[in-house]
Amino acid sequence: MTLLGVKATNTCTFWSVVRPDGSLCAEGRGILVGEDGDTATWIGQGVGTMKKDGDGSYRGAVYYQTSSAKWSRLNSVAAIYEYEMDAQGNSRSEFWEWK
Repeated sequence: MTLLGVKATNTCTFWSVVRPDGSLCAEGRGILVGEDGDTATWIGQGVGTMKKDGDGSYRGAVYYQTSSAKWSRLNSVAAIYEYEMDAQGNSRSEFWEWK
């Protein structure tokens, strides 16, 4: 992934809870490590759906925290996201700054 022009690796854990109506409520936490060693942590929440074939879709928001000079503006950003996954384990995500 690329974050503010810097190639980075994202390592995260997230979990979902099935609500009574079948929708999903998810929360996750992670750490980003840039190619130059910069780091940022994040926490996010969202809602989603899961299909019987194993495909899933989530929408939500992520908040960052960092002491990196390159990424310092992330400390005041709310990012919204779309996350799609399929039953084979492939996924795609996009993030936008909420302005």
